[in-house]
Amino acid sequence: MTSQRKVWDPRGRGPTARVRLAPRKGDLDGKVVGILDINKAKGDLFLERVAELLLERFPGLSIASYTKDTFSRPAPEELLKEVVRNCNAVIEGLAD
Repeated sequence: MTSQRKVWDPRGRGPTARVRLAPRKGDLDGKVVGILDINKAKGDLFLERVAELLLERFPGLSIASYTKDTFSRPAPEELLKEVVRNCNAVIEGLAD
C-alpha cells in the first residue's frame, strides 16, 4: 500500500513537492536495521532513543550502529559498503 504525507521544509522555503514514502519493510523479525550517526551534536542521543523504541516494538530485530567521522563530508565509500552488506534497512538522523 502506498501512502503520501505532507513534509514541511524546516528551512521555510516555500512549497515542497509531493513525495512517495519508501516501501515499508514489513515484518522486521530477524532483520538488521542500521543506525547511522552523522556525528552532529546530540544526534547520538536521538538515534539511541530511536533504536530503543524499535527494539521495544520489534523484539526480533537487531540494531547495527555506525558513525561518520564528520557531518560535513559524505560517508566514506567503505562505510557505506559495510552498511549495505550488513543491514536490511538504515536510519540516518541528526540533531543540534
